[in-house]
Formats: sequence, C-alpha cells, structure tokens
Amino acid sequence: MSRLSDIPTAAVEHLESMSTLHPDLSDKYASLVNLYQRKLWHQLTMSTLDFVSDPSSTLRTTAEGTNSYLALFDKVILPIDKKLNQLTLARIASATAFSLLDSPPYKDGVAARAILENLLEKRDRLGPAAALFAESRLGLLGLTVLGRSGEALTTETSVKALSSTKESIAKNRSVLAELADTESEAAVVHSAYYETAMTYRKAVGPPEAYYREAIQYVAYTSLSDLSQEERYSLATDLSLAALTGEGVFNFGEVVTAPALKCLDGTDLYFLVELLTAGAHGDVLGFQRVADANAQAIQNQPSLVSRADAVKEKITLLALVN
Repeated sequence: MSRLSDIPTAAVEHLESMSTLHPDLSDKYASLVNLYQRKLWHQLTMSTLDFVSDPSSTLRTTAEGTNSYLALFDKVILPIDKKLNQLTLARIASATAFSLLDSPPYKDGVAARAILENLLEKRDRLGPAAALFAESRLGLLGLTVLGRSGEALTTETSVKALSSTKESIAKNRSVLAELADTESEAAVVHSAYYETAMTYRKAVGPPEAYYREAIQYVAYTSLSDLSQEERYSLATDLSLAALTGEGVFNFGEVVTAPALKCLDGTDLYFLVELLTAGAHGDVLGFQRVADANAQAIQNQPSLVSRADAVKEKITLLALVN
C-alpha cells in the first residue's frame, strides 16, 4: 500500500504556500491538498477545474508575482497529467491559458498559446475528444487575441491567423461528427468547437454562416456558463444573423431559443419582435415594429445594409405561412 510520504512534496508545498498567501482561499487550497495526498485524481481534477473556472474569485498571484493558475497547472497538474481524465485536463489547460490574457506580462497570448500547443504535442495520449477540445480552444484563443489587438483583418498577421483557424475548423468537423454518440462529455467538445467556428464567422462573415454555427453553439451550451454580457452579445448577434442571413428562414427556431430571453426589457428587444413577426409571416406587424424602432435600426449597420433583402425574406415568409 502506498504511503502518504511517497507523495511528491513540491505540489503539496505549493498548495500550502498559496493557502498561507491567500487566507480567503485557504479552504479551497486545503481541499486540493487533501485530494492530492489521498491520490483521488478524479476528484482532484474536477475540483481544480471548478477552481480555475471562477477567475473573479480565485485568480491571484503567487509570492513571485506570477499568475496563480499557471503555477497551479505547472506545479500540481502537469506532473500527474497521465493520471487524469484527458478531457478535464484539456479544460483546465484552457482555463489557465485564457486567464493569462488578462495578466499584464502575458497579454500578447504567446504564453497562453504555449500551454495548449504543448498539450497538443501529447495528442495520442489525449485522445480525439480532448485533442479536439484543445484545438478548438487554441483557435478561439487566437481569435480573441486578434480581436483585442484591434488589428485590421486584412494585415498579413491577421490573414494568416484567420486562415489557420479556418483550416482547423474544416479539418475537425468530421472528427466532431464521429464523437457525437461515443463520448460521454461530447457536449463540452461540441460547445468548444462551435464557439470557435461561430467566433470565426462573426469576424469574417457571412451572417448565414455565423447563424449556422451559433445555433449549434446554443444547442450544446448551458447559458449559465456565460456571463450576462456574453449572453446579451450572443442573443444580439444571433438575431441579426437570422434577420440578415441569406437563406435563413426559420425565425421560429431563434425566437424559441432561451438565449433571446436576455433581450427582454432592453433597447434591442425590437429584434425579438421583428423575428416574431417574421416567423408568423406578419408583414404589417413587421413593418410596424420597424417603423417604431427606425432610429434603433439605423444603429445596426447589418440591418441597414441588407434592408431590401430582409424585406424580401419577410414577404416570402408571408407567402408560406
């Protein structure tokens, strides 16, 4: 029988030092120490995932001034990575990588990308689900860094980054299909894949392509996992894509999506009203909503630029209803 004295001390010492450094998190760090010493690897990975999924409460700095999630990942998780559920490992790696984007020395994303790139070097051990999750999050990380940089999408750097992401999305679509009925945590992988695909299409268009990816993302993602700001942005983008996207006629699918609930009582609720009128083929109702919100519509460039196409869609919907 293994003795507790056989447990590597470096990981425990790190956790205990962080508990002392941040007393308000001492219970959480003590719990991780307990799980580590008892070699309860499944419970340890799940507790660690919960810990790094709440940066507003648990992300701090070490005594050396470095990102606490990165230290936890390097000193506690990586030394035992072979013992862990590989998809959960990839999720912890992703949370750690994204936390670096808000830490001053790492905002360029180089260190963040390295976490996921290094993990993907162990692709054979990860298996298809964890590898696809990590690749998807790596793509999203690149898009996030690009979006925050404010760099034009036509620059050489941007074109290269977007092209790489597009290739990854296309390559992994068939892999994703194979996971649908074989992985118990397939929803997590689907959500990650479609978030990346959706974000890519938001950047480059067209709206109908964004709509196809976004409606899948909504299907596989719990809204409780998103911030209020993220839910609002998703509902707005999804509504605009449905209205303006070529060949998108199933407005009812959007109107009934729980994501749109966050537009209730906001200045953009008129989007829901437009979709509802369109879903019923109510041309007059659609026009009434449009007239009553003319100024707000002018603040939505996609609605203005595709106004004629939107009117044509509503007319066609009226004919089939």
